[in-house]
Amino acid sequence: MQTFFLALLGIIWIDLLLSGDNAVVIALVARQLPASKQKWGIIGGTVAAIGLRVVMASIAGTLLGVPALSIAGGAFLVYVAAKMVMGEEDEAGPSKVCTTLTSAITTIALADAGMSLDNVMAIAGLAHGSYALMWVGVLLSIPLVIAGAALISAVVARFPVLVWAGAALLGYVAGGLVAGDPWAQAVYNGPEFVVGIAGVAIVLAAGGYSRIRAI
Repeated sequence: MQTFFLALLGIIWIDLLLSGDNAVVIALVARQLPASKQKWGIIGGTVAAIGLRVVMASIAGTLLGVPALSIAGGAFLVYVAAKMVMGEEDEAGPSKVCTTLTSAITTIALADAGMSLDNVMAIAGLAHGSYALMWVGVLLSIPLVIAGAALISAVVARFPVLVWAGAALLGYVAGGLVAGDPWAQAVYNGPEFVVGIAGVAIVLAAGGYSRIRAI
């Protein structure tokens, strides 16, 4: 029993440390929805993302053997971040990356899955094959992510320029995902932060190009 609770505390600690980035992507994607649907976008996206984490944790060993999975996740995250900033200067308002609640939830779940590989592997390792422990630990992260996403969404609503900062953060995280993939490491053995900075540059360049075209 003591081992169970120690492992559970470890999982909760991991969730606390790693939920920030996930809250950012959820808040920024939900922001693309009409105001009346943003709350449900945050809740639905979080639940869908957590559900995917549980599935991924259950097949963590298989995921480790999938080549280029982190590269695909990083590329999708760069796409999501770039689309967010590409419409920020549009006269019609923010780019509607997700025009429906369903598309927003799907985008959140897929982006979160790409970002959560390290989290999933850590949880699976701490759970030592206990599905009950995995479920309890992962489900406890739901209120943390929802609260964080709601807070970030409220702040961004007051200061829209923070969309650029959030998108840059996602670009950096995406670069780290790509750099950590075994296929990428076979080609590039340098520090991950360099690839992270490249991810930031791609996102900001996409937004800058969109602004120039709008002039």
